[in-house]
This record gives sequence, structure tokens and C-alpha cells, in this order.
Amino acid sequence: MERPGFDLTRPIPEQVQARRTTHVAHGKVLIDDYGWLRAANWQEVLKDPAALPQEIRDVLERENRHADAVLAPTAALQKALVKEMRGRIKEDDADVPESDGPFDYYDRYREGGEHELVCRRPKNAGGEEILLDGDALAKGKAFFEIGGAEISPDHSRLAWSADERGSEYYTIRVRDLGAGTDLPDVVEETDGEVVWSADGASFLYIRLDENHRPSRVYRRRLGQDPSTDELIFEETDPGWFMNVWRSRSRRFAIIQLTDHDSAEVHLLDLHDPHAKPRLVAARENGLRYDVEHHGPRLFIRTNADGCEDFKLVEAPLSNPDRINWKDVIPYRPGRMITRISAFQNHLVRLERENSLPQIIVRDIASGEEHAIAFDEEAYSLSLHGSREFESKTLRFAYSSMTTPEEIYDYDMDTRSRVLRKRQTIPSGHDPAQYVTRRIFATAADGAQIPVSILYRRDTALDGSAPLFITGYGSYGHAYPASFSSRRLSLADRGFVYAIAHVRGGTDKGWGWYKDGKLDKKPNTFGDFIACARHLAAQKFTTEGRIVASGGSAGGMLMGAIANMAPKLFAGVVADVPFVDVMNTMLDATLPLTPPEWLEWGDPIHDAKAYETMLSYSPYDNVKAQDYPAILALGGLTDPRVTYWEPAKWVARLRATMTGGGPILLKTNMDAGHGGASGRFDSLKDTALEYAFAMAAVAMAGA
Repeated sequence: MERPGFDLTRPIPEQVQARRTTHVAHGKVLIDDYGWLRAANWQEVLKDPAALPQEIRDVLERENRHADAVLAPTAALQKALVKEMRGRIKEDDADVPESDGPFDYYDRYREGGEHELVCRRPKNAGGEEILLDGDALAKGKAFFEIGGAEISPDHSRLAWSADERGSEYYTIRVRDLGAGTDLPDVVEETDGEVVWSADGASFLYIRLDENHRPSRVYRRRLGQDPSTDELIFEETDPGWFMNVWRSRSRRFAIIQLTDHDSAEVHLLDLHDPHAKPRLVAARENGLRYDVEHHGPRLFIRTNADGCEDFKLVEAPLSNPDRINWKDVIPYRPGRMITRISAFQNHLVRLERENSLPQIIVRDIASGEEHAIAFDEEAYSLSLHGSREFESKTLRFAYSSMTTPEEIYDYDMDTRSRVLRKRQTIPSGHDPAQYVTRRIFATAADGAQIPVSILYRRDTALDGSAPLFITGYGSYGHAYPASFSSRRLSLADRGFVYAIAHVRGGTDKGWGWYKDGKLDKKPNTFGDFIACARHLAAQKFTTEGRIVASGGSAGGMLMGAIANMAPKLFAGVVADVPFVDVMNTMLDATLPLTPPEWLEWGDPIHDAKAYETMLSYSPYDNVKAQDYPAILALGGLTDPRVTYWEPAKWVARLRATMTGGGPILLKTNMDAGHGGASGRFDSLKDTALEYAFAMAAVAMAGA
């Protein structure tokens, strides 16, 4: 393994000036010396990064220069990593085409291209048509990302959206495919999704408000003055998220409203140009549900009646109120139904039990069910959308940490599967050279935490290997044990790679999520530390030779474990980290704060929530102690975790710590939450993180 180091001769940047402010709540005084790094015009900065005040820009750019200088000894390694990771990418890759009426639709990449091409060809014939050329559209732009791309029902137009700043403000345009040009119908500051009416004369979209919240659904009629766009639905509670999509049956637009505990669905008939939304079931605290339309009925996935891991019910379309819900798939504790998909003759559901997924196919007429079997110890499954409701073919993806992704078409009648595509690794990959395992670590309260592991078969498991461990543990998101060709660059250099399926996700069901949120949030951090220590105890590594990594809410996890167990880790990578928990949750004007109160707690009105959050908030728990090497990554136009959170955290770490480090901050001045937008440009971000990890382990000693 290469042994790059840090250039520790570089002087630490001038300490960020402390400008103390205080906030008093529930008898406690919250001190913030670096709140001034939050630009007063932050909403404007999301739309125009040039609007960032120069004083703040100077701080971020100074930190970027310092990080580059300290990491300069790894520059050659970073280039080598990018080259080998790129060598594992099939540059002229293409999706398996999806049939829709007279055409097959697919995305593909050209050799050397950063961005996708949205394409189609006549069914059972040649003659490709490029509908969108992402490379051409991105030319000259520091950031470019295609959002949605929805074909009109008559296949003559394409509604598409793009984000050109990384701020997740998507602009919608409509392309006349006959002329190859965009119509004057342009809608700015949307979430990027589009639903066409059945006649193709109008489309639905969601506009973001001044605080970047999706709050209104509008109908745009093509060719009409934008001022006449019709408001279809408005959500006035800032704590609720909104999404809109088309049912597989093509009959309805589904307007889904959710907070972190509850849901509400409205249906809009796409065949009626004057339709108004129709409520399925009124919101109730704690009631979650989502729907699939099927002829005269709705199939509904719900946690009603205490079924926290969800059951499946049906209701008549004519009167779908909760009183008419009838069980179809009864509740079974520990088996979480994560998704349902309705076809004309089949109902498909994706389940997860004890962190392993499973696909179940149900014949709607007979009620007969069967599962699709898989063999590996740890793996990932996902359902691919089908454009055709009448199809008997289910498309799904399978992978494991050693097996590249495989796309299958599965005949739900004959129960036969056809491999349509296997992810190609041009530079070569032999799964037999690697091992994937799933073990369990015991948390302080006895909970069994699943850990998915990848390593080369020739790696010595005697404690000498360095460990790269990642986790998330928030919002009920399960961390899939899926394939990533990038991780091979660590495994090939002797690292053991681990995913800690900590509480706060739904890896082991909804109860697993509940045990890692609100007042139980500290379980997430304890679980992660327990996993790292267990892997050391089992000789996968040694304490002090561990690099931890997490992003967004997983970055908050990184900040917490750095405070709680700094000697356990050689390094910590915190990507767009949610570390300024208290100040963010005390500010109801920030985009995600009101919706997040059900995840973390409401410190404004709840003294107990304030105390719990204050006990772990990374920024507020920085201590006078030695810290491991830390790499904090931010994005200037990030609306989810604003750029000032990692900047403030790094400033406080430097001002407080007694030793250790280095503490580095890199802010992408041209991107937001997801980092660089191009498929090759993003490799540079990964190479930076991996090179940092190797340097941190080298500094900790062999």
C-alpha cells in the first residue's frame, strides 16, 4: 500500500475571527463565535454564488489553499486513483432500453463524456434519436445536472429540467422533438419533476418557495402566459415535504405529502384538464401510507393499526377513506415492506428483514405469491420502473459488495429471468478475489448491529489491515450492501471496507429507525463506535488504524464520534456534514428546519429535546482534546447542509483542540450537496477522500 503523508510543515491558516453571539433558551446559554460565516444573503448565494460576501469567500478560499497544500504529497496518488477508478468505468455505457409505446427509451454515455445522453429508438428497429445531449448542454458550465426527463403521451415533446448551480433549483423546459428546439415554456425554481396531462397539453410541476421548500403544485398549459399557471395544491405547513409523480396506470398524478412521521396522498385525474386533487385519507399523526392505482381500487402500503413495519391493504377508488381499507398482506413484525409496484396482473413488493432485501411477486387474481431467490450472504436489490402497466416483465437490479450490478428481466408468469446487462469493469474484476461478509456487533444496550464487509481474499485478518468504515443512520434510510467499483481502490491497497448499519436507518425495520431518532439519537453514535471496536476485536483491524466516513446526516455522525472516541480513529471524512445541529434546529427560516423537528426534536419549544440535541451536537461538543485527522467537505450552493456548518466546525476545532489533526476544510465553490456533477469529475472527490484516508493511516503508523 502507498504510504503518502500530510505536509505538516504548512502553517495553519490564520484563525477565523471570533465574533461572539449568544442564544438563550430553556435557561441555557448557547455560545457561537463563528455564526458570522453564515451570509445574511444566503438565499441569494444559492441562486448566484458570486453574491457571497468577500470576507466569507476569503475564509473559504484560504482554507481550500491550505487543504491543497497539506495534501500536496498525495497529489500523485490522487491522480493514480482517478485513473484506476476511471479504468473501471465503461465510458460508452448505456442503460437497458425501456419500452414505451412505439419507442425504446434509454440513457447512454459517449466515450469521454461527463454527462448522459437521453435517447430513444423505434421499437424493434434501429435509428437512434438523441433527445438531450448532456455534454453539449453542460459545455462552459461549472456545474450541470439533468433532473427529470419526461416524454409526453404522444411522444412528440420532452419536458426536461436541469440544475446549473448545484443548489437544487431546477429549471424546466419543453423540447419539441420534431424541431429539436425548446419551446418558450420555461419554469424556474422547481424541484425538477414533471407530470404530463393525458392529452399532452399541460404538465404539473412543484415550485420551491423563498426558503427552498416544495410547497405548491402548479399546472402549466403549453403556450400560455406563465402568469396564468394554475395553482393546483398548496401545503401551508412548512414541516411537510411534497412530491408529485404519475401512477404506473397513467391515470393519476399522485401528490404525496410527508413529514417524518405521517403522510397524506391526493390523486389528480390526468384525463380531466380541469381536475382538482382528491384526498385518499386525511393525515393523522403517525399514520404513513403510499398508494398504487389498479383499476377500480388502490393498493396501499401503510403502518396503520400499529403495523410499524407496514402491511398492504386495498381500498375502492370510489371511496378510499381509511374506513374502507381491507388487508391484503397482513403485518408481520420484523419484515418491513419497503416498496410496492402494481402491474395489470401482478403486484410486486420489496421487503427487508434483518437488513436483507427480498422481492415478492403476487398474482393479483389468484393471490398466489413467490419470492425471487438470491444466494450471497449480503447483497442489494432495487426495482426498476416500468413504463408499461400491462407488462408481465419485472426489471430489477442485483449486486453485492463483490458482485457488479446485474440487471434482470423477470417473467412474472413463467418465473424465468433473463440477464439484460452486467456492469462492465473494463480494467477487469474477479469477484472471487474478494470476500463480502455480514457480521454483528453488540451495542452497549445489547442491540445487534449488522456490519457488511468487503476485503481482498489475500488480506491478512490479523489486526494489521487498516479499516475504512462508513455509516448514515438517519431518516429511516437503509444503507445498501451494493457494489461500488470505487471501493476496490481501497480493498486493493489492503483496506477492509465496512458499512455499519446503525440505528436510525430501517435496515432492521421501522423500530430500528425509531431507536435512532429524537431522544434515542445517541444510539446511532454508540452503534457506530461499537462496530468499529468490534471489527478491531475480531482482528479485521486495530484501534487507531480506522478511518471513518459519512456524509450529510452521516457527517453529523462523524462529528459526534470524533468528539466521543477520538483515539479510536486515525482519520475522519465528514462530507457536507450536518454538524451545527443546535443553531440550525433553532432557526425555523432555514430550508429543512421545520421538517426536521420530527427527526431530531424541536429545541425551540421542547426543553428535553434541547438537552438531548445539545448533548451530541458536534459543533457544540468540541472539546479540549486531541483529535484525529479530519477532512471536512462542503458545497457553497448546498441548500441541505449549508456551507457554513463545516466552516464553523473547523474553526471551532482549531480554536479548541489540544493536538492531533490536521483539520482540513475543502469547499466546492461550484457545487452543492452532491459535489461535482460530471461522472469523471466526481472521481476527483472520491480520490481526495481515499488519499486522505491513506495519509491518515500512514501518519498513525503501520
